[in-house]
Amino acid sequence: MQFSIDDCKVVELPIVHNASGNITVMENNMNIPFAIRRIYYLYDVPMGAERGGHAHYELQQYVVAASGSFTFILDDGENKKEVFLNHPNKALHIVPGIWREMKDFSSGSICLVFASIEYAESDYIREYNQFLNFRKNG
Repeated sequence: MQFSIDDCKVVELPIVHNASGNITVMENNMNIPFAIRRIYYLYDVPMGAERGGHAHYELQQYVVAASGSFTFILDDGENKKEVFLNHPNKALHIVPGIWREMKDFSSGSICLVFASIEYAESDYIREYNQFLNFRKNG
């Protein structure tokens, strides 16, 4: 099944409000539609730097701006859209087969990523022309 950028949605995560601070909980196969197999985060991204520039064959991700803000550019080979993340109770669900780039990191931003599979270099599509070929021919 091929997904489009329309399948990538910003999801509002539940907040448990408390006078001493809020908590947001994410649980496998409950408010995340997959089992989390890997967690990583990006931080200290230099001003003006861009990240990403790849797609995945199988990997799904939930991406949260744990602190600060940044912008994702999502591309399905035909259409593109930008998604601005700036609150820790909103997650961007990125489905397989979508090219992603990241830009406009604010100072002190932390990009927290929940991934559906462990790191596997074979799951990456790192060349844009290879990505377009994959989207066209499967």
